[in-house]
Amino acid sequence: MTVIDWDVAVSTGVRLVRPGPQVELSDARQAVAQLRELSTEAAGHVRDFTGLNPLVPTGPAAIVDRPGWIRANVDGFRVVLEPALEQMSSERSETPGANLAGAVGSRVTGMQLGAVLSYLAGKVLGQYELFLPPDPDGNMPTGRLTLVAPNIVNTEREMDVDPHDFRLWVCLHEETHRMQFTSTPWLRGYVQDLMQELLLSSELDAAVFADRLRAAGEAVAGAVRGDGEAGGLLTAFQSQEQQEIMDRVSAVMSLAEGHGDYVMDAVGPEVVPSVERIRARFQKRRAAANPLDRIMRQLLGMDMKMKQYEEGAAFVRTVVAQVGMAEFNKVWTSRETLPTMAEIRDPNAWIDRVVRPAAIAE
Repeated sequence: MTVIDWDVAVSTGVRLVRPGPQVELSDARQAVAQLRELSTEAAGHVRDFTGLNPLVPTGPAAIVDRPGWIRANVDGFRVVLEPALEQMSSERSETPGANLAGAVGSRVTGMQLGAVLSYLAGKVLGQYELFLPPDPDGNMPTGRLTLVAPNIVNTEREMDVDPHDFRLWVCLHEETHRMQFTSTPWLRGYVQDLMQELLLSSELDAAVFADRLRAAGEAVAGAVRGDGEAGGLLTAFQSQEQQEIMDRVSAVMSLAEGHGDYVMDAVGPEVVPSVERIRARFQKRRAAANPLDRIMRQLLGMDMKMKQYEEGAAFVRTVVAQVGMAEFNKVWTSRETLPTMAEIRDPNAWIDRVVRPAAIAE
């Protein structure tokens, strides 16, 4: 039984997504070309500052529009979710009419996923796509750096900042994510294992998962209508047994997001002349989101992500200040050297556990 109709998710998301800003064709082409160039430039800055080196070749970022972002993320969801959902489905006994009900339900679930992605597609500036479908030879690609050109152009216009500087600033953050995963070959598998473990934990089955995703999508639609209650998409999947897994997910995401913010702001003053203006206006824009956006952010767990930026960046700043970048980079050694959520909030505890014992052993 297919739990999510992925084609319906794509078609719904593409149909509902708002068009991007009005841009002259020549300006659009110039923005795409510049973003490709700046992503390559940013990669060099990130490599020099962090001391991380990609183990696979990395080219310029892929530049997409909002529908392209939706299609890519449906592909990513499919890679992560489908194996777990199939396992859930195989463990359930089939009842008469279940296939018909499943087909109808999968379309509804696909529509709700598409609705959620249509909202996010207007907000995301860029991302490192960790989970991609296999290439024609059956090999799993390492990931893809994607920048959403209409959203970047729209944001720089709203903030009234220098386009070149803002685009490079965004590229620094996203290239840091690419560097994290391309220089640390075990990290992608760890994150995928966590996501599968989260889905398969406790007694959550495919039908319950679909019901919860549909409820989250309906809550998003309700928020758009003005009658939704903020609950949070992530909290919909948490049981008491899943909290420990969620803590590990939160820890690695806080590290990744905080590291991206730290590098972006540390490198910024050297290569982005107007970085202070950009950061101040970006923070102001984030804080002044309209009521609908605030509700949507809470529903979709985006407020949690803002907190991850702050806690993760504070962890990185503290550790680098105390022991230096080379010692901080021990976080990328193995699963065991990643900080726990408690250590994210108490960086000295991570230093005592990982850095100091290694120094004594040497």
